[in-house]
Amino acid sequence: MPHIDLVELVKTWGYYGLVFIVFSENGLFFGFFFPGDSLLFTAGLLASQNWFNVWVLIPILIVAAIAGMGVGYWTGGKFGSWLLKQKDTWFFKKHYLVEARAFYDKHGGKAVLLARFVPIVRTFVPIVAGVAEMNYSKFMFYNVVGGTIWVTVMTLLGYYLGLAVPQADTYLLPIILGIVILSILPGVVHMRRNRGSK
Repeated sequence: MPHIDLVELVKTWGYYGLVFIVFSENGLFFGFFFPGDSLLFTAGLLASQNWFNVWVLIPILIVAAIAGMGVGYWTGGKFGSWLLKQKDTWFFKKHYLVEARAFYDKHGGKAVLLARFVPIVRTFVPIVAGVAEMNYSKFMFYNVVGGTIWVTVMTLLGYYLGLAVPQADTYLLPIILGIVILSILPGVVHMRRNRGSK
């Protein structure tokens, strides 16, 4: 896998690129490979160094996250059954939808909120909610709350760390590695529990 310099990526793509990635990762089935958590953290860190205005950044990314899940819900309602019948391709694996459905079945409506903090599941839970014809008002409530909390927390973590630690960007790689580990840990624990219960 090629090395991705998130700092340069975020600087180059700017506000428009961040909006596109956050929107895509929150509901477009090909967006699961985007680095959502670490991207928000990096954007917040760069905002502390005046690359972005954090008080502009957070609202537009909240809107992007909410809109992304809204499109994911619509996609699930329109094409969910068709997606489940498709063969795996290099960018779409059917088992992601199956895992997201198990997550949704276990946590109900709260899955839409909790999914924000679980990579890959974050992309497919709104699609599953659409397939399952979840009440739209209930879906949007959890969507808005989850999107607001996720974007605000992850972005401000990066922002305040950048203010508190001189040259925090030099420690970005280990910090992002830590974020990735914390992000996938719930999924690993869940898988181990499932194996242990069989």
